[in-house]
Amino acid sequence: MAFLSLSKVSKRFGDFAAVDGVDLEVPRGAFFALLGPSGCGKTTLLRMIAGFAQPDEGIIAIDGAMMNGVPANLRPTNMVFQSYAIFPHLNVFDNVAYGLRKERLGKEALRARVEAMLATVRLEGLGARRADELSGGQRQRVALARALVKQPKLLLLDEPLGALDKRLRQAMQVELRALQKSLGITFLLVTHDQEEALSMADQVAVMSGGKILQVASPRELYERPKCRAVADFIGEVNFFHATVKSIDGDSVTANAGVLGLVTLPRANFTFPFAPGDHILLALRPERITLSGGTVAGEIIAASFLGERSHYQVKIAGRAEPVFVASPGAAPQGPVMLGWQPESLISLPFE
Repeated sequence: MAFLSLSKVSKRFGDFAAVDGVDLEVPRGAFFALLGPSGCGKTTLLRMIAGFAQPDEGIIAIDGAMMNGVPANLRPTNMVFQSYAIFPHLNVFDNVAYGLRKERLGKEALRARVEAMLATVRLEGLGARRADELSGGQRQRVALARALVKQPKLLLLDEPLGALDKRLRQAMQVELRALQKSLGITFLLVTHDQEEALSMADQVAVMSGGKILQVASPRELYERPKCRAVADFIGEVNFFHATVKSIDGDSVTANAGVLGLVTLPRANFTFPFAPGDHILLALRPERITLSGGTVAGEIIAASFLGERSHYQVKIAGRAEPVFVASPGAAPQGPVMLGWQPESLISLPFE
């Protein structure tokens, strides 16, 4: 049985379906992410799980108990917001202890719980510090400690790192991942940042238009997306229209237009197909080489990004350039683009 289960969950605002018939199962102890662009329904879904909004249709269950109609304060959840929402007039200790005081714990028991949680989030010794004396990363840790000290079964994270600068955000990603593994609590993260979701989550659900398009591990989403929308949202990608020409055992030959005839493994197909069918091929920039291939091109733009350079390559018969990511310096003169057959991702034609 899934720890968090959603069955046919929908939420409408007038004629607009913010969440449209979502089915989802999250395992116990997982670090799970809801990923998608603004307006895709992920935050509305999170608010319904938290109890801040009720679904118009469908069932939400946590640890086997139905949550429909259960108020937020009685659910086994807690939430960390992007804005931190810590109390500026309280010090660190009192911010973390705030929720526990309502449980009427004894003074020593409360202090022990708070001090242990401050140590867990690496804020030991800072209990007396005022909120306005903290850095952004420290404020985020206070918000985490305040949510976790209540020992929720499910921690909900609503864009928790969005207000941090890039370096601090990357550091907090590592910390959050380590914290979740050490505590074993189920984490549900909502984010529009693909790097954040892929680097932290065990599984990711990609949302668009109120629906879940695919649920998979970060690697599977990147290497084997099921549709163009998922491939396009997860990292950079080049798309090419193609027509299946023949199927020979474990190999498929397709006419990919500007790429000519291409061969790819039959295992790359996750949908039914037959000779004559139109398909879409996706090719990640880092899977393309600038020499030794069969497609002639010319570099029209280059960006040096340290360990890797990005290139835009113009090829005959294609309006938009091909995006290539390659280590080292670009070769002089014309280039010959190449790739391995297994690097081609086959997608249904839309």
